[in-house]
Amino acid sequence: MGSELSVLFRRLRTWAMLLALAAIPLLIATAVRLTSHPVPPARGPAFLDRISQNGLFVGMTAMLVSVPLFLPLTVGVVAGDTIAGEANLGTLRYLLVAPAGRVRLLLIKYAAAAVFCLTATVTVAAVGVLAGVALFPVGPVTLLSGDTIDVGESLLRSLLIAAYLAVSLLGLAAIGLAISTFTDIPVGAMAATVVLSVMSQVADNLPQLEWLHPWLFSHYWLDFADLLRQPISWTTFGGNALLQGGYILAAGAIAYGRFTSKDILS
Repeated sequence: MGSELSVLFRRLRTWAMLLALAAIPLLIATAVRLTSHPVPPARGPAFLDRISQNGLFVGMTAMLVSVPLFLPLTVGVVAGDTIAGEANLGTLRYLLVAPAGRVRLLLIKYAAAAVFCLTATVTVAAVGVLAGVALFPVGPVTLLSGDTIDVGESLLRSLLIAAYLAVSLLGLAAIGLAISTFTDIPVGAMAATVVLSVMSQVADNLPQLEWLHPWLFSHYWLDFADLLRQPISWTTFGGNALLQGGYILAAGAIAYGRFTSKDILS
């Protein structure tokens, strides 16, 4: 596991993606700071109009903006590269020979992708908080329920949202791992994973497919509002975790069935 994480976080591509994610809250904070007019209520992403009054909302806004495309894109790149990347480099056979079994390799690859999911969401949250503190006043945060919490608890809520989004992306990471076992071309696995995330979100917005919405892995991605109420309701968090767990089991079974019977040539 240590070796896998070392390889993942030594890659320039990984750091480039994290820097791109960090640029999102920086862009939001800078744009709001430099504007000469206050942001009208209900215009733009949620919480955008509150940033100038309280910089702690930068991280929340950035996470909301990152969910539809940027976070799934980076997770799709990492997950799609798990097995196909090794096959493309010609190192997959050597990984299996010395002496990691196929199941162990799948588990470690997925665990590393899960670590990246958490790293990506925490990066957006942390840079958003730092940018907000640097550019705007900071104070108690008014929640959606109308209650007010202090700065320390609001930082904890931001971490909870980051954890919620990381859990939300675990299903997508499992799908990317499964796709990666079917090809030796990592770019194809990456693209297929990202396309599936986009298709899931499009289907989730079609009223004609309302019966399908609760089963889509992206259905709960934006439903972290319960974490911004007092007291916190864990119902949505639990439902999201259960849904992602189902996708992890299903995609994991596909990956296991494919990879354990695959003729490794590279």
